[in-house]
Amino acid sequence: MNIVLVSTAAVALLVWLHLFFLHGCFWRSLPQLAPKRPGEHPPVDILVPARDEAESIGPTIASLLAQDYAGDVRVLLIDDNSIDGTAERAGRSDRLEVITGRAKPPGWSGKLWALHQGVAVSRAPLLLLTDADIVHEPAHLAALVAQLEQSDADLVSEMVALRCASLAERALVPAFVYFFQMLYPFARVNDPRSRLAAAAGGTMLLRRVALERIGGFEAIHQALIDDVALARAVKRGGHIYLGHSVLARSIRPYPHFRDVWRMIARTAFTQLRYSGLLLLATTLGLLLIAWIPVLALGLGAGWGRAAGLLSAMLALVSYQPTLHRYQRSPLWALLLPVIALFYLAATWGSAIDHWRGRGARWKRRAYG
Repeated sequence: MNIVLVSTAAVALLVWLHLFFLHGCFWRSLPQLAPKRPGEHPPVDILVPARDEAESIGPTIASLLAQDYAGDVRVLLIDDNSIDGTAERAGRSDRLEVITGRAKPPGWSGKLWALHQGVAVSRAPLLLLTDADIVHEPAHLAALVAQLEQSDADLVSEMVALRCASLAERALVPAFVYFFQMLYPFARVNDPRSRLAAAAGGTMLLRRVALERIGGFEAIHQALIDDVALARAVKRGGHIYLGHSVLARSIRPYPHFRDVWRMIARTAFTQLRYSGLLLLATTLGLLLIAWIPVLALGLGAGWGRAAGLLSAMLALVSYQPTLHRYQRSPLWALLLPVIALFYLAATWGSAIDHWRGRGARWKRRAYG
């Protein structure tokens, strides 16, 4: 038993050394897009797909119409068959156009079908794709266009600040961002020499020519994880940028732990390509980095305990920048193994739903 524990503790330490020093420095929670002005101000069409978003659509649209940007800006709200009066809550403006969405064809994801309809009536060379629960500071659009210009990218995307008010959000939201960074190190995503691609769907500024080059949204029309699918398609022929935002925040609440569970379970098994082998590998990997150091500290001795201690220290240190970003106490890092179990359980819940034929569900829609 001691030999097994020492061996697995040593493996866990090697994994943590790789993650901490050789995995794109994911834990630094960078880069962060600061306010800046572009040299040019091309027209921008802002596409907002919305389905039953009456509670958040008003502040979202108001923030988009208030952008401090010298170029032409038009907001296209695609109302995806809402039944809660979303379109009526959006307000009115000469720069706001509400598009009544048509019924979704089989095989399309709802969001991509809505965006496809928005692109069909848009004209601008730049498209800002943003969710109906994101509130933008007035300087946000200018900063996005400046980053697109500066990095000569085809796609600029940002992980917006997520809501972190309820107990469930305080416990789980920073970890969601932390694990996303671990899965998609932003430095590697932004490196044109790396094949790794990802985006955050809350804010994506996209060149129209790049969208046309990949065949439009039709090319990825089945994707449930649409932001990553779009980033992969765009990066095959251009550059992309992924960073953190201090100029946009989500106002979607997750008041209870079950709400976060549903959010994870909706696409977790999709992320694993519905593969039982990848699910098993993910389970073993997460237990290795989250729990083997704890077990080695508690039950091991000598070299096993030393390896567990070093692994635990690397885990604690690596979580601090993300906790700081969300203004949480450093002590939350002590609960990271328990939080990891929650995410693992939700991933298994996603797989079990799929195997039972229930599939993903979102906004009165079921996806097989």
